[in-house]
Amino acid sequence: MADQKPAKKTAKKRDPGPSVKDPEVYEALRDEGASKEKAARIANAAAAQGRSKVGERGGEAADYEDRTVAELRKRAAELDIEGRSSMTKAQLVDALRHH
Repeated sequence: MADQKPAKKTAKKRDPGPSVKDPEVYEALRDEGASKEKAARIANAAAAQGRSKVGERGGEAADYEDRTVAELRKRAAELDIEGRSSMTKAQLVDALRHH
């Protein structure tokens, strides 16, 4: 029994790795449901340009609900979302928002 290894402690927070420059922003975004890639991209932009600068971006594109199905499918194709050709407008909007 002396050869047993001690139980590993589980970390409360996920370790985003060395490529994430602002772990605090990364964790907040992951807790909100953002994908690992999206959280890392935003966290690194926040570290490089300052958090307030990153928050100023956006707001120029039309709401997904105001776009046509063709426009949504085109955007889904740009993001390589699988199954886009058979999705309804509501499904496309959901897939684009959660990509």
